Amino acid sequence: MNDLRIRAAAPADLDTVLAFWKEAAEGTSISDDRDGVARLLARDPGALLLAERDGELAGTVIAGFDGWRCHLYRLAVHPRHRRRRVATALLAAAEERFTALGGRRADAMVLDGNETAHHAWRARGYGRQQEWGRWVKPLPS
Repeated sequence: MNDLRIRAAAPADLDTVLAFWKEAAEGTSISDDRDGVARLLARDPGALLLAERDGELAGTVIAGFDGWRCHLYRLAVHPRHRRRRVATALLAAAEERFTALGGRRADAMVLDGNETAHHAWRARGYGRQQEWGRWVKPLPS
């Protein structure tokens, strides 16, 4: 795993990340665009973590901390890099970030039908919280 480098994304990475998500991530969000990710980086520069191997983007995770809760989004690993501990390294880096910021519990957004993702999250010690559901409302632009 020592050939894997984890780093925080920079504004120059936006287009690469968005193209990567189209190929490697499942599901989309209203904020999965250049403006949405740029706002994330401006507000919380260390939140978007990138895993790179041999100069190629291998994976991403958003490790957002709002001062109260730790939220994980967009854990995605490129198909060529799956089963090579990329997700494990990204989640370890995210958890280290949360701990350093004073976070006490992390939650993750995971698609119900993504069984591959369920396995990855369980392997890292996460469990589905059955009593909660996600309620959303798009806001006017």
